[in-house]
Amino acid sequence: MKNYALPIRFGIATSGCLIAYFLLLSLLGLHTNIFYSLFNGVITGFGIYEAIKYFKIKKANDFGYSTGFVAGLVTGGVATLVFTIFFALYSTELNPGFLEKLSAQWANEFANFEAIVFLIVATMGFTTSLVLTLSFMQLFKTSNNLRESR
Repeated sequence: MKNYALPIRFGIATSGCLIAYFLLLSLLGLHTNIFYSLFNGVITGFGIYEAIKYFKIKKANDFGYSTGFVAGLVTGGVATLVFTIFFALYSTELNPGFLEKLSAQWANEFANFEAIVFLIVATMGFTTSLVLTLSFMQLFKTSNNLRESR
């Protein structure tokens, strides 16, 4: 657990940023427009990038591809989990009509619409975390290529 303290802290900070962004959109009345959720990937990506960067600085010589990869996944996973829990509480307790506004057609056609939305939010978050972690580790991994001597 001690090895994952830094990624967990970055995950909590990232989820805080995601929640703040969502609440800002809510104040502006834009939270029902799905287009604005694309910026969640930018927020999550920045959190994962910074977590891997600081994890590499902290681990120095012990940093490897697998440790950086796990740090990125833990950061994104924690952020996704916390944000999904917040989203579920917001849409069921704080603003019960939110899901119907979000998609009037789906709300009428599917009996378990809430569960479908929560699953989509969680799946998007975990998938974004995986893809961004793989991408960022290409920047942080050490090269095994031999250098030419001149």
